[in-house]
Amino acid sequence: MFGNSRAVTSNQEGVHPALEATVRRHLTHPWRAPVADHDRAAFARAVDWVGTADDRLILDSGCGTGRSSVALARTCPDALVLGLDQSQHRLQRAARRFDPLPDNLLLLQTDCTGFWRLAAQAGWRLWRHYLLYPNPWPKSAHLKRRWHGHPVFPALLDLGGTLEMRSNWPLYLEEARAALALGGLSAEITPLSHDNEALTDFEEKYAASGQRLWRLTATPGR
Repeated sequence: MFGNSRAVTSNQEGVHPALEATVRRHLTHPWRAPVADHDRAAFARAVDWVGTADDRLILDSGCGTGRSSVALARTCPDALVLGLDQSQHRLQRAARRFDPLPDNLLLLQTDCTGFWRLAAQAGWRLWRHYLLYPNPWPKSAHLKRRWHGHPVFPALLDLGGTLEMRSNWPLYLEEARAALALGGLSAEITPLSHDNEALTDFEEKYAASGQRLWRLTATPGR
């Protein structure tokens, strides 16, 4: 049953026709929605944990059960890794599955939309930022639910750092590349080899199902 994941299907054949107008509107009209108290509490905890050692800070947004966050922390022992997810249940599974967690990793229950805005307002600048599977929202009507179509997108840009996104739906990454270009960033999309060790359970499942996987990378100043 592990290799039975279906490929993404969509009623959208190309980059969404409203993408440019949507992104430009978000870039010129800052999002004013209030930030929840629990996101403020999570960010305060992150600030205390990071302290002044913020020159090699990695954000793993939507980390789920933490497999990718643990891998990043182990691969980059000189960096600090923050794994963000809105589900306490998933994060508790991570703590059980990977006990003990690496010392350079902190998992936080928070909504990325609130955390990103607080981090950007505080002047945080990331070293690396990961947005991994699952991600598509494949229906055409769901553009504004995709990260690049969401009003939080300017905060994502402000956080800087090398951005890596992975998906089993190449159109999602094509849209993200177009949105990043509107924000002044160039990005490249490359196939992801199945020979690489999977960063997430979803990546492993998609690969076992024979799906092609893709990686987008964008580095400021490149």
